Amino acid sequence: MSPRPLSVVLAASFAAGSLLAGCTGNDGSSGSAAPSSSASAEDTPSGTAVADDQTAAPPFPANTEPDTGEASADARVTVSDLRIGGHDGFDRVVLEVGGQGRPGWDVRYVDAAVSQGSGEPVDVAGDAVLQVTLTGVGLPADTGVQEFSSDGPVSAADAEVVTEAFIDSTFEGTTVAFVGTAARAPFRVYLLEAPTRVVLEVARPG
Repeated sequence: MSPRPLSVVLAASFAAGSLLAGCTGNDGSSGSAAPSSSASAEDTPSGTAVADDQTAAPPFPANTEPDTGEASADARVTVSDLRIGGHDGFDRVVLEVGGQGRPGWDVRYVDAAVSQGSGEPVDVAGDAVLQVTLTGVGLPADTGVQEFSSDGPVSAADAEVVTEAFIDSTFEGTTVAFVGTAARAPFRVYLLEAPTRVVLEVARPG
């Protein structure tokens, strides 16, 4: 395989709660992990009924089907930070963005990682690969936000199912990232605000 393209990687944040209202996919009940009860209200998905009561959070509503969310009409954002972290029952990947509006996303398992810029195959550690495509993206020159960069993929010592994550490229209003996982495990995606973050959580086995 060819060398991995200039990559940006993901490292961890604190954001718990249920799926953001309005996103599609991954609304089933499969997966046994539950959101952490120790997260603060500001790390709860906006628009949920449990924003101030984490003890009332529902079971982890995840499956392995594609998960999508629409960008706002005025969206023009740039990824400013990428984080991974392990939590009770799941691993979390956070893509923080800055700019205007709310990004959309398309997250799905793919048979192989392929760079959207070159069409070349990309090596991703793990037995399965999640492709994360953010929409409503602008270049730093347009958003005024410095784009996050890293010399290689990011991993987290406390992660059990997420092996590594990194950004492949930004092209024609989208940013693509790849997340390696130890298995094709259930996952969910939602949006947090202040700051704006797209959160991917992958359930741990058992």
